[in-house]
Amino acid sequence: MKAELNKIYNMGCVEGMKFIPDNTIDLVITDPPFAIEFKAKRSNYNRTEANVLEGYREIPKKQYYDFTVQWMKQVYRILNDSGSMYIFSGWNNLKDILVAIDELGFITVNHIIWKYQFGVVTKRKFVTSHYHCLYVCKNDEKRKFFPYERFEKNLRDVCGRSLHYEDKEDVWYIKREYWNGDQKTPTKLPAELIRKILTYSSKENDAVLDPFLGSGQVAVVSRMMHRRYIGFEVVKEYYEFAKERLEKNTYRIKEKKKNYFEEGDLFCNLKG
Repeated sequence: MKAELNKIYNMGCVEGMKFIPDNTIDLVITDPPFAIEFKAKRSNYNRTEANVLEGYREIPKKQYYDFTVQWMKQVYRILNDSGSMYIFSGWNNLKDILVAIDELGFITVNHIIWKYQFGVVTKRKFVTSHYHCLYVCKNDEKRKFFPYERFEKNLRDVCGRSLHYEDKEDVWYIKREYWNGDQKTPTKLPAELIRKILTYSSKENDAVLDPFLGSGQVAVVSRMMHRRYIGFEVVKEYYEFAKERLEKNTYRIKEKKKNYFEEGDLFCNLKG
């Protein structure tokens, strides 16, 4: 078997990436599992639990470092010398990810902070309202980066500040997305975040991989921006959700509606 571009696969990424040839991926964007006993269906973040898909799977904390090394080892093999990887992580497992990056020979380009608009209310500690993003590569001299793709070099805002400079600062203020009334997976990266990475670190027709596909955000936005995509998702419910989005060429999938004929019958019976 050889994994094909512009397809997604319902399988674990460690096994799945073995079917990708060496040095063929231009960009990796991924948000691995948390390993923090995450409650996928909880109603935090103004989430309607009925719309959240079942099936979220965690990596046990004791196994997290070994698991991280396994999947990163495959990424290192398949990533082009001119390519790069963006890994999102909470602070809980950041040490494991940083150690694995160094052990496998990746070069850290930036440690980005993604600041979003809210966090879970706390009583005995400060609220966490940011995510870490490790921007790494295999060869820093060959690594692609397009500094003026989003804003021209001399473009300034109404206050005279350089727009491209502000956009390239390593603290990103990007809001999480609300998908009120629509189906969703427990976690997803906002499209604006993915668009920003794709613009700075890839060109049209480049091959973009997400080893932990989830809802399919990276694949969907990559296709919108004329990149080739590939991804792996072990949870069947999430894989089917991502597949439906890609097949229907739609960004959001509306909440499944009830059978109104049956509901009407029940209403009539109750009145009768």
